[in-house]
Amino acid sequence: MTAAVTTLAVDCMGGDHGPRVTLVACQRFLESHPDAVLLLVGQPEQMMQALPKFQHPRARVVAAGEVVTMQDSLEVALRRKKDSSMRVAIAQVKAGVADVAVSAGNTGALMAIARYLLKTVDGIDRPAIATQLPNAAGGATTVLDLGANVDCTAEHLLQFAVMGSALVSVLKNDNNPTVGLLNIGEEVIKGNEIIKKAGELLRSAAKSGDLNFYGNVEGNDIFKGTTDIVVCDGFVGNVALKTSEGLASMIGGFLKAEFSRNWFTRLAAIFVYPVLSGFKKRMDHRRYNGAALLGLRGLVFKSHGSADAFAFEQALNRAYDAARNQLLAKVQARIAHAAPLLAGSQAAQHTPKALEQPLAEPT
Repeated sequence: MTAAVTTLAVDCMGGDHGPRVTLVACQRFLESHPDAVLLLVGQPEQMMQALPKFQHPRARVVAAGEVVTMQDSLEVALRRKKDSSMRVAIAQVKAGVADVAVSAGNTGALMAIARYLLKTVDGIDRPAIATQLPNAAGGATTVLDLGANVDCTAEHLLQFAVMGSALVSVLKNDNNPTVGLLNIGEEVIKGNEIIKKAGELLRSAAKSGDLNFYGNVEGNDIFKGTTDIVVCDGFVGNVALKTSEGLASMIGGFLKAEFSRNWFTRLAAIFVYPVLSGFKKRMDHRRYNGAALLGLRGLVFKSHGSADAFAFEQALNRAYDAARNQLLAKVQARIAHAAPLLAGSQAAQHTPKALEQPLAEPT
């Protein structure tokens, strides 16, 4: 690899649709990224059947004999399917052949394999899944965790905030993004004991210059764009994500229903259609597909399992941008700067670093 080239290892077999979607997305991606190289990981025969005419000078096939399905347990994915397309793709990152790996496969398996092969960065107990949700300010709010860690300690939430700050500094070219802690109210006294302790840790991090902590935020602040980043446990984050996706679907259903009724509702719908249509487009979760697995010693991005070619291409775009803008180095630099604070918080906890099955599809 030269400095001018960014190489992505793509698990072409993962997700609900496999190579008939991933390869189309890869083809489109290569057309718009002349400095990118793709390693198409999967079963060559199936890939050839899915898109027989796909050949590109900046794409080559890396054969893998197995596929991790959405139904496979962590044990099967991690211990038995050692030649899966998912594992081979991540192995390209470990070997330094690829800058980043992308998969739409089983979320739990992806997290487990990535953590096993790449390991976590010093100072981080658990990797987190982070992605962007559209907001009313015309931009997007980065939320983490989105399902990798259902139960979190206050120390984990602090780690998420540090990693999220690094991610947003790359996405927005802003070295001082604001961080909000998701709570049931803005007041410091609100929330359970874990949230209160997390607030204390985040305020300490702000005083030491490791974070730009805004304070507590509520659920509606995610979509208002009150802060650049919102930190929460994976259970709450996944619910917020599904709510966002459901809202876009609801608007689409409303538009369709109104145009199928009587002439009066059709006339009324004509006037509101441009506004609602624009809102629906902005809320389209496919445009924000591609979640980063933060805290690993290598870059891995997760696409939604049901992604179509448009959505999977967005995941490739995000992975490319992250690699091109040195996300991994920036995450490690922020963690290193916050090392004394993180070490102090880790000393106060004694929870094992157990692998968890993520709650659901994160993005």
